[in-house]
Amino acid sequence: MRAVVADSYGPPEVQHIVEVGRPIPKADEVLIKIHATTVTRTDIGVRSAKPALIRLFFGLRRPKQRILGTELAGEIEAIGSAVTKFAVGDHVFGSTSSFQSGAHAEYIAMKETAPLAHMPVGMTFEQAGAVTDGAVLALMCLEAAHVHEGQKMLIYGASGAIGTAGVQLAKYFEADVTAVCNTKNIDLLKSLGADRVIDYLQEDFTKNGETYDVIFDAVGKHSFKRSKGSLKPGGVYVATDGFRNFFLALWTSRIGDKKAIFPLPPHYTQKNVLFIKKVIEAGKFRAVIDRSYPLGEIVEATRYVETQQKTGNVVLTINGSTK
Repeated sequence: MRAVVADSYGPPEVQHIVEVGRPIPKADEVLIKIHATTVTRTDIGVRSAKPALIRLFFGLRRPKQRILGTELAGEIEAIGSAVTKFAVGDHVFGSTSSFQSGAHAEYIAMKETAPLAHMPVGMTFEQAGAVTDGAVLALMCLEAAHVHEGQKMLIYGASGAIGTAGVQLAKYFEADVTAVCNTKNIDLLKSLGADRVIDYLQEDFTKNGETYDVIFDAVGKHSFKRSKGSLKPGGVYVATDGFRNFFLALWTSRIGDKKAIFPLPPHYTQKNVLFIKKVIEAGKFRAVIDRSYPLGEIVEATRYVETQQKTGNVVLTINGSTK
């Protein structure tokens, strides 16, 4: 099978397509023929080894996992003898488990208990392949902040994969949502349900006098220090990036009434994927796709994601049809 392989850390060009052996599913695994996957912020960080601490988890000298990619949609090609939840021909979507990858390939073997579910009714492979990574991470952050009905919440970087998912899930939980994005994405965020949208090119939310129960930094470009003055007493700042926030979360849990939260590790579970499926089928969530590239254009797709200007998700299409 074809797969995108990175045998060393470095720029996008370290990725190349090679023929590798097709995985053989174990008794409790399914073999998935992948039709769509994505290039995510996680893929960029792992491939470039930035920050350097990534090497502690993914290999000191070179990547232990040569094939990147964490979310996917496809169809079941084969099942192990003990599998009961899925059958050959089923259309599925989901993510690899925490600290695992392998979706930038034509096939992947996954446990039937992995973060995997039958595809939502009416979704294409391309749409379903661009859902779980951002949605699972956003859900994890919203749950850590105990987001609920009536809370006043601001999402910074609301037009990315995590941000667009965060807006939709926060509205599902009936929070009052202010989205922060650039000018070109204002209409998109309104269409996703944001109660109000701030254009960061025109206004600094930290200087408008508004305060929030939760400030969710969905892109890792803000900080607790800058956000603190915009938090209500007892408010929380939720981080998605920057290991400094791990130590900050420990510190603020003991001192002061405004907290920083840095949820770790990611909760990629089948339960979460099934919850996201339910929200999609209820008409409360949709995939946001910026661009799609064929697998052979992985370098170009990666370069675009690295501009940090993508809206929603960047998809890779594999094995023909994405319908």
